[in-house]
Amino acid sequence: MHQPLPSFLTLLFIAGLLAVAAPCRAGDAAAPVWSVAGFHPLAGSGRTVFSANGGWRFIRSDVPGAEKPDFDDQGWLPVNLPHGLELLPEEASGCVNYQGPAWYRTRLTVPADLAGKRLTLHFEAIMGRSQVWVDGQLATEHLGGYLPVIVDLTGRVTHGKTVVVAVRADNRDDGSYPPGKPQKHLDFCYFGGVYRDAWLIATAPAHITDANQEDLTAGGGVFVRSDEVTEERAVVAVDTTLANRGPSARRVRLSAVLADTAGTTLAEGAETVELSAGATVVVKQRLTVAKPHLWHPDDPYLHGLALRLTDAGDGQSLDGGRIRVGIRSIDFRGKDGFFLNGKPFGDKLIGGNRHQDHAVIGNALPNSFQWRDAQRLRSAGMRVIRSAHYPQDPAFMDACDELGLFVFVSTPGWQFWNKAPSFAELVYQDIRNMVRRDRNHASVLIWEPILNETSYPDDFAKKAHETVHAEYPFPGCFTGCDSEARGHEHYDVLFAHILSPAQYAKHRQSIFTREWGDNVDDWNSHNSPSRVARAWGEAPQLVQLWHYAKPSYAYTCWDSLYRAPAQHVGGCLWHPFDHQRGYHPDPFFGGIMDAFRQTKYSWWLFASQRDPARVIPQADSGPLVKIVHEMTPFSGGDVVVLGNCEEVRLTIAGGDQAEPAAGAAVLTQKPERDGGMPHPPVVFKGAFDFMKLKNLNRGGKSSRATLVAEGLIGGRVVARDVCRPSLRPTRLTLTVESHGLPLVADGADLITVVAGVTDDNGVVKRLNDGAVRFTVSGAGMLVGNAACGANPKDLRWGTAPALIRARGTPGVITVQAEASWPGIFAPAPASITITTIAPAIALVTPACDQRDLVRGVRVDATAANDARAGLGEVERQQSATEGQPAGVR
Repeated sequence: MHQPLPSFLTLLFIAGLLAVAAPCRAGDAAAPVWSVAGFHPLAGSGRTVFSANGGWRFIRSDVPGAEKPDFDDQGWLPVNLPHGLELLPEEASGCVNYQGPAWYRTRLTVPADLAGKRLTLHFEAIMGRSQVWVDGQLATEHLGGYLPVIVDLTGRVTHGKTVVVAVRADNRDDGSYPPGKPQKHLDFCYFGGVYRDAWLIATAPAHITDANQEDLTAGGGVFVRSDEVTEERAVVAVDTTLANRGPSARRVRLSAVLADTAGTTLAEGAETVELSAGATVVVKQRLTVAKPHLWHPDDPYLHGLALRLTDAGDGQSLDGGRIRVGIRSIDFRGKDGFFLNGKPFGDKLIGGNRHQDHAVIGNALPNSFQWRDAQRLRSAGMRVIRSAHYPQDPAFMDACDELGLFVFVSTPGWQFWNKAPSFAELVYQDIRNMVRRDRNHASVLIWEPILNETSYPDDFAKKAHETVHAEYPFPGCFTGCDSEARGHEHYDVLFAHILSPAQYAKHRQSIFTREWGDNVDDWNSHNSPSRVARAWGEAPQLVQLWHYAKPSYAYTCWDSLYRAPAQHVGGCLWHPFDHQRGYHPDPFFGGIMDAFRQTKYSWWLFASQRDPARVIPQADSGPLVKIVHEMTPFSGGDVVVLGNCEEVRLTIAGGDQAEPAAGAAVLTQKPERDGGMPHPPVVFKGAFDFMKLKNLNRGGKSSRATLVAEGLIGGRVVARDVCRPSLRPTRLTLTVESHGLPLVADGADLITVVAGVTDDNGVVKRLNDGAVRFTVSGAGMLVGNAACGANPKDLRWGTAPALIRARGTPGVITVQAEASWPGIFAPAPASITITTIAPAIALVTPACDQRDLVRGVRVDATAANDARAGLGEVERQQSATEGQPAGVR
């Protein structure tokens, strides 16, 4: 486990040559390359980056003396980062996850050829109250779980020697820092551990600083923005903070080259400065681009900005990296609405909130899962994500830049205020750090610095707003706050549900609905037409679909948002994914996808609202038609077809050929557009009759037993969907949900494999019981076991997903699946192979074969009682916010 990695610089140089500004996609042989501390790799820049994710030892308890370098940790579990404290059942709400201290230890051998370099260990996040020791010496402490923890290793390590790094992470309830609220009263789960990436970064003593490390208002690191933006000309401002931590002065040259996606230079500049020992200097550069390709969510064009810091005398590379730049301007103009690149946006911004937790692994998602989440949301037609209720993973922010998703960046907090002045100061520091971390992202739309649904003092609201603008004192910076909250008058954008004309007139600001879609009866029973588990099937999923589209009662939905005036710029669904909650024993089932990201009918509702003329790079787009009907004996007589076409032609009992069989019924219908949602569902009343279907089968005409929907634009068929009833289940099918990303052999990367029970035609048999047992061999391993319900996995709505983790050596994984069936005629087993590839960024310590702690499906009585105790408190607090238009989902 603890062995030095050979040929570090050689491997990193090769990886740098292969690196590109964006992660690689389907068909690419190379591993994806993610940003590290705000930079993408730039070959020959002088900055060397290693992954510090591999080969840790872990124990889930408090161990005296574990920080000492000679402590014996060989009995601890081998793990890789990102890492959660345990694997959980798919439904793990009710505060059942572990809360308490945990330790991580690793031995890093810093390459001898990095002698003289400045070294930092960059943790993207550690949950809770954390301390980091280096060779037994306390190097740093941190409060909070969602922003970077950075350790300066310079002077603490000897190159070529092994150094012991020990991390103590404690996710217990602690009201002294945000979010602060006890998890048993919380609407989401903290989870725990070192659950994001860790990086070892080496630069020369004269270097580009890290904004989160320097603590300079509106400074530190690199600050990139578009100062002037028109279709004819744009000025890209680049402010770079340099520091010299060496013993003597140095004359350095900072070059900046802005290029298009083909690598053609569009603008460049260079500045030479004197850096005395211990000095910090800000270099301001302005790059002018003629006829710029502007960033837009439907055209998320990213330029590459290459920064190189060299010695002005001998040209030696000292530091540098690549930043992806989206040139764009944003403006909220009150009653005139949202303007992008100087023009009215011309549409509503519709999207969703996002907690990052996932079934089984909690918050410990690898970067590939962050990107796949963003891709799923963008394919659903979303163009804005609110980060509920904490800053998201850096890889997710990268993906939003790349895929065209605007983001509301939110400070950690939910329904909790501590009157101690130190609590407010920690919130302000979180605000500063989230702005410094994310300010260069083209995707950032609004900063939400207030504490969600919280009763806080007026002066706090004002200072939170002012802190954002102090950190981003330029045009294009906007803050958001609830319309009825204290201090809302200071904010740039207000959050509210649909208002009356008089209420809109009362506000000068633009309006956005931060959370819409939920309609819970009370905060204890949690019944709602939005909360539908995917396994409940067809009728409940259709209820959820109509609830999000255009319910018969007045409520914020797709339809009402589109009927709102321009002042009301859009809204975010609560919530695209089913997710765990601390205070309630039931997960939140309101997602358009479940906790494994399997789609419900509502996902297709969202996707059907896309403009058919738009082609979105790397996401599903274009014309769409989808039948949401299963043709079972229990399916309704009405056939609902979703789509974004001018009209829909439904052929019944005509087979699936271009020319329907004689006797088929052909119905044509246009969506009832009346000024609301762009593409209302089309309902063919009474189009399905199971008895006619039965007669076709008995008459030997089962091939005709189909529903075929065709979407027409300009009289031409542009989209087609075929639905047929599922027959006797005879086989298992396995699908690898790669979404264009390869599986990387770093010991932590994951991929989802979904087993489906189908008939001979490949149609999923939705209505069945049973389970699937998975066997994994080769270069990967199955995540979870029977204790957490991962293997065997119960079939739900015809499918059973499994998580597969790559080992640390590239190779081939074989996944086999066998059905456990309540009968003697089980479907035939299935198998599939997955090839893993080497990581693009080398690991400083090799990955290990991870061993996981597993939380069982059965919940102990103490945890259950704690969850029950929390229900009353949350019900009281939620009810207290019902008078606030934006505070009720």
